[in-house]
Amino acid sequence: MNAAIWTVRRLLHGAGLIVAVLVLNFILVHLAPGDPADVIAGEMGGASETVMADIRAAYGLDRSVPEQLARYLGHVLTGDLGFSFYFNRPVTALVFDRMGATALLVMSAIVTALVLGTWLGVVAARRPRGLAAQLVAVFSVAGFAAPVFWTGMMFLLAFASYWPIFPVSGMADVGYPRHGLAYALDVAHHLVLPSLTLAMIYMAQYSRQARAGMLAALSADYIRTARAKGLTEPRVVWRHALRNALIPVITIAGLQFGQVLAGAVLVETVYSWPGLGRLAYESILRRDSPTLLGVLLGSAVMVILANLLTDAAYRLADPRLRGTS
Repeated sequence: MNAAIWTVRRLLHGAGLIVAVLVLNFILVHLAPGDPADVIAGEMGGASETVMADIRAAYGLDRSVPEQLARYLGHVLTGDLGFSFYFNRPVTALVFDRMGATALLVMSAIVTALVLGTWLGVVAARRPRGLAAQLVAVFSVAGFAAPVFWTGMMFLLAFASYWPIFPVSGMADVGYPRHGLAYALDVAHHLVLPSLTLAMIYMAQYSRQARAGMLAALSADYIRTARAKGLTEPRVVWRHALRNALIPVITIAGLQFGQVLAGAVLVETVYSWPGLGRLAYESILRRDSPTLLGVLLGSAVMVILANLLTDAAYRLADPRLRGTS
């Protein structure tokens, strides 16, 4: 199938998913117990019944749920995600301010997990009975079993307390201007521990998957043929075997993007990383439903785009899929 047609079909499918996510999230948030007007009044130090009625009218809370849903969908189509009850800012601005930090954290964690996990899997597969393979097996079990928040706290104790070589929290030091190479290096310095914490559990999974894929690929007939032709061992391993072994790893990585975003909530809380996860946590505590809905929408868009990119990478890795839909 033509690449343009395939892309259009995937985009239309993604648009349908976004609409379904909007409707489902809106219904679930509004079915939750509690009245946002009470939270707003509580921030004001209390309010009379007249003021409470004015608050509900100002935010459209006095309408029925179907009316609120129709009004919300109409605003979303124009790019208006509403107004935050607590932060007193447009939700669109809040989400866009935080989305970059979350995207940086998630993508760096995924790239770290893919690169290091695949490399460990290849090392373990080349000598299945060697010491390196045994160490990779132990790491994969330990990494998969350790909860994300526990790993984060251990990293904080090790590299921010006993050996203070990395920052404890935040995305950048306050004193740095927000531009230039110095700022980029400062952000990278703050990013090391959060991204490594988030990557650990997935690195363990990808190493096991890459090891299994490489063992299967290295025993295939085309690898024996490549060796018989006199190709060097690194070329056989990294050019021919790894390409087929990567296909299941790429698939799992794409499917787990939503799980990585969920893990980012804990990581951002542990490291005070100013992303969507921390914003969602604060919105839940304060019953700020417009902000929570905006965060969920932004997360859904990121997951759908990640799945689209995964499909594209899958087709690049396996030429047999380029003629399918």
